[in-house]
Amino acid sequence: MASMLSYTVTISTGSQWFAGTDDYLYVTLVGTERSSERTLLDKPLYDDLKRGAVDSYDVRVGESLGEIVLVKIQKRKYWMNNDWYCRSITVKIPSGECVEFPCFRWLVDDKEVVLRDGRACLPQDDKSSLLKQHRQKELEMRRKAYRWKEWQPGFPMSIDANRHKDLPQDIRFDSEKAVDFVLMYSKAMENLYVNQFVDMFQTSWRDFTDFEKIFVRIKNTMSEYVLEHWKEDFIFGYQFLNGCNPVVIKKCTKLLDKFPVTHEMVSVCLERELTLEQEVEAGNIYVVDYEVLDGISPNCTDPRTVQYLAAPICLLYKNTEKKILPIAIQVHQTPGEDNPIFLPTDSDYDWLLAKIWVRSSDFQYHQTITHLLRTHLMTEVFAIAMYRELPAVHPVYKLLIPHVRFTIAINTKAREQLICERGLFDKANAVGGGGHIQLVQKVMKSLTFRSLTFPDMIKSRGMDKEEELPTYFYRDDGNRVWEATKIFVSDVVHIYYTTDEAVQGDEEIQAFIKEVRCFGMQDFESCEFPKSVKSREELTEYLTTIVFTSSAQHAVVNFGQYDWCSWIPNAPSTMRRPPPKQKGLADIQMIIDSLPDRGRSSWHLGAVWALSQYQENELYLGTYPDEHFVEKPVKAAMERFRKQLAEVTSFIKRRNETKNLPYYNMSPDRIPNSVAV
Repeated sequence: MASMLSYTVTISTGSQWFAGTDDYLYVTLVGTERSSERTLLDKPLYDDLKRGAVDSYDVRVGESLGEIVLVKIQKRKYWMNNDWYCRSITVKIPSGECVEFPCFRWLVDDKEVVLRDGRACLPQDDKSSLLKQHRQKELEMRRKAYRWKEWQPGFPMSIDANRHKDLPQDIRFDSEKAVDFVLMYSKAMENLYVNQFVDMFQTSWRDFTDFEKIFVRIKNTMSEYVLEHWKEDFIFGYQFLNGCNPVVIKKCTKLLDKFPVTHEMVSVCLERELTLEQEVEAGNIYVVDYEVLDGISPNCTDPRTVQYLAAPICLLYKNTEKKILPIAIQVHQTPGEDNPIFLPTDSDYDWLLAKIWVRSSDFQYHQTITHLLRTHLMTEVFAIAMYRELPAVHPVYKLLIPHVRFTIAINTKAREQLICERGLFDKANAVGGGGHIQLVQKVMKSLTFRSLTFPDMIKSRGMDKEEELPTYFYRDDGNRVWEATKIFVSDVVHIYYTTDEAVQGDEEIQAFIKEVRCFGMQDFESCEFPKSVKSREELTEYLTTIVFTSSAQHAVVNFGQYDWCSWIPNAPSTMRRPPPKQKGLADIQMIIDSLPDRGRSSWHLGAVWALSQYQENELYLGTYPDEHFVEKPVKAAMERFRKQLAEVTSFIKRRNETKNLPYYNMSPDRIPNSVAV
């Protein structure tokens, strides 16, 4: 009788994602010469594969299988049908060599999962018809599971799932309760002791001090600083550089006809003995224009409270200390007698109310455009296209998968509870009740891929010169993180693509790029997303943009909300009185009556607190515990990436030690890998 050959199959289960099961597991090893018999493991999974366990089993065959290229695993119901999470499988062949088969997937029902070994491979490098068929079949199955859907006309496309539980198991949160927005907000308001105010709609605060009743429980260094200094012009201007929304300020190269500011109006603010026009030519004037808010319908979901929106324009001046200070504000877009230009020389209340209107408009822009559209929705587009067009063996899939972790899930929960009709967004936001839908639709008509590319986005606003604005830390730290990310992505790209022709010949990567534009972005007429990439440099920049958007950019615009928006007057989520049509009318009562009432303030506070919390077991930029890559050159590139990020973190920490206003939102140790909250 011929001796039997033994292949040892070692299975690693999930730790935090494990769902216990008493099912049986079958394994088939597929080699280049032959396949093993379908082998039943000797015990139920419940007996052997406990949470986070690693267990080994023998598969015996009469003849050599050749090189093991595929492992097929299938779970069969024993008593109750439970899902089971598998991290990886290692096969030890008779010669003693081990072959890694990354999985990181759920085994659901009786569906068979077929795994390739961990070595990444481009489609043109697969010579075996068996492996070509495998990657094609994998994509066919994925396209059925990850379908596009237009949630709202004119929106980026999203996943075809109405609820979180409708998503494929592989991309769901392990605990849906942990990301239930209703529970998150309720818990936040309970922790903040504002439950007594949440139903007090239409009830105004008495004065600014009264707002502290819901602020006192959540103080931190930054929020306290905002509370103490929010009225100051310096803090107002500083937020355009390093606040939650540091992406709207532009260098003013020409005074706007629709904003007829004259030298005489602002001469007292200018410090260089230059005229306003000369200051513009010298590069010392900046502008923030919320024109996109013009015509957007304000929230009217509560018939007892009229809410208002504005589309202000603000002119800012870089003084001799290179601080950015506001020098003129027009609350509406069209100039006229009933739309005065407010100035620092006006009464204190007139000027303060004008600034509050800008801050409220900035809040709407930030929440809907900067945060929702440009990070959440765009990352989902990239994620769905990746699942549909890149098999697990593709190096770009392995590169991107950590950076889209939970993004589709969190967005689905948002559409289910937050931004849907009568969702939580409607409770306190001026663009709730449909205005946020109009706003996304409007911005989508001019959204370009280049505007997501960090250096281009900075340069397009004339904000790229460090010597001109040395305290624009968002730009400086962002450039450091962008450069570190780009070097890492370039390393990975050059490991697998030895020439530009290899990029052009990769039909899967070209299909991915095209899928983003033609399906994800619906190939709108104004859509300037590429349809293809022709070189390793183009591919590197494209992938760096995805990784940066899903990690650093989202972290910057999300996790600072608690710092800058918890003091309600600094970031009103809505306004309850229209802007004054003439000067001299504003007083403390008008301002208090304009700001959110007690109920909306409480919902706003709960929201910014909840959204600013990091996830339990958060994975930060450069941390890749799921080893999709097995090749040593890529692991070395990852280590270099982590080292460079650590240097950036250390630099930021040293700089912040000397600052009254530390900026840490772009610090890599505070940047999660993906959009997951």
